[in-house]
Amino acid sequence: MKLLVRKPELVFFLVAIYCLISVTVRLLRQESLEIDESEQAFLSQFFLAGYGTQPPLYNWLQYIVSGMFGISVATLTIVKNGFLLCALFFYGLAARAIISDRALSMMAMLGILTVPAIFLLVQRDLSHTVAALFTVSLFLYGFLETLKAPRLSTYLMTGLAVGLGVLAKYNFVVIPVAAVIAILPEVELRKRLFDWRVLLAAAAAFVVAAPHIYWVFSNLALASGGTISEMKEGAESAVLPHVFHGLLALCIAIVKSIAIPAAVFGLVFYGHLKEIAKAESQWTRVTGRMLVACLVIVAVIVIGIQATHVREKWLVLFIILTPLYLAAKIDAAHIEASPRLPKFVGIVAFLSVGTILMLFASVYAGPMIGRYSFAHTPYSDFTHTVLSERDAKPSGVVVDDRILAGNLKIEFPDTPVFLTYFPAEIGTLPVPAGPLLAVWSAQGDDRQSIPPNIIAFLAKNGIAAERLESRFLSIPYHRGKSGDTYRFGYSWIERP
Repeated sequence: MKLLVRKPELVFFLVAIYCLISVTVRLLRQESLEIDESEQAFLSQFFLAGYGTQPPLYNWLQYIVSGMFGISVATLTIVKNGFLLCALFFYGLAARAIISDRALSMMAMLGILTVPAIFLLVQRDLSHTVAALFTVSLFLYGFLETLKAPRLSTYLMTGLAVGLGVLAKYNFVVIPVAAVIAILPEVELRKRLFDWRVLLAAAAAFVVAAPHIYWVFSNLALASGGTISEMKEGAESAVLPHVFHGLLALCIAIVKSIAIPAAVFGLVFYGHLKEIAKAESQWTRVTGRMLVACLVIVAVIVIGIQATHVREKWLVLFIILTPLYLAAKIDAAHIEASPRLPKFVGIVAFLSVGTILMLFASVYAGPMIGRYSFAHTPYSDFTHTVLSERDAKPSGVVVDDRILAGNLKIEFPDTPVFLTYFPAEIGTLPVPAGPLLAVWSAQGDDRQSIPPNIIAFLAKNGIAAERLESRFLSIPYHRGKSGDTYRFGYSWIERP
């Protein structure tokens, strides 16, 4: 720990080790996929301009990596943690641009890992959000370097980050808007907006994002409908006017998001809280205004669409400004951070690595109390049992659920997997001759026959319902109690 005091930059290596631990434990945890992982595994078959409610940056990279190395739990995990490592790295560089104390800039970087949506939800199951975190960090680095020492390279980096941000998450656009608002009151910094190089930055952003923006305007309902519906969740049963429900949900989400980062910084710098609260600098004003502007814009959106539900993960792109703001406040108070860095590292390690180990342990602990999750669903055992019935693999797999689609793509990496509702228009099945395999979850009384949407999907491709024969398998859960099983339905379909 004394080495950290002398060489704070070693924290860069520590976050790399953290990401390596994350990859290793995920590979040891289980083969079955979570929700976002399943979606990525399924979508890795397609290279499209748009994929629905989420922008395509993450999908594009996953498609490329899967094409090079195959689709597997390993490639899924490495892509996500690669984005997370880059996000932490560029955030650290952004902090170093405006914070004079090197130890404090490293604390700002580690502060990202104190945000619950990152140390918990990212490790549990988030994908597009991690890509967006990377683009926000890249933007902050380019933006702050441009404010501090403007160069053509920093302007272009900022423009590139904006373009990538639009491709990563739609709510990213709030960040550059808030950044402009934040520097308007600063006379010297405001000049950066009227530099000719801004036009080159804008051009870079446009070139990167233009193809997908065109797709969005051509498919506006598809791109926005899902998120808006989620934000209006529970609106029918709301007692108070929707605006009060939405703003209350927003306030609760904000408090829950910033409570732990604020508590960690407060605990480490407990004896200097008054000095820190009073301290101010150009950078505390800029980062503070950015954070406030982001949250105000979100509040306006909540009011505008009459949202009643706000999730913490939707705010994480803005909340990660909190560690940078707090570090800037401490720097403005001229408090030496080096002696406190080991303590800060210890707390963050307890939260972040502890969460990874907790998720690993939950795979074993859950069945002991009768709780089964996606991690315990025995897709691999089901596949082996079904394949043992025949000499050949299916030429294609048809399912009606995206979680099943992704998991079966892992089991059949070289076989096309078709989801009945994606892509929206499919003519004839683009698969070689041979038997098809239809699979569905048979959990529940209403799942004891071939689902109607699978029948309809096959009918469009000339396969009549009378040719389908339902079969069922009850497979023991992964690491489950004796006698606890998951029920699958399936049908082998011979094509003429």
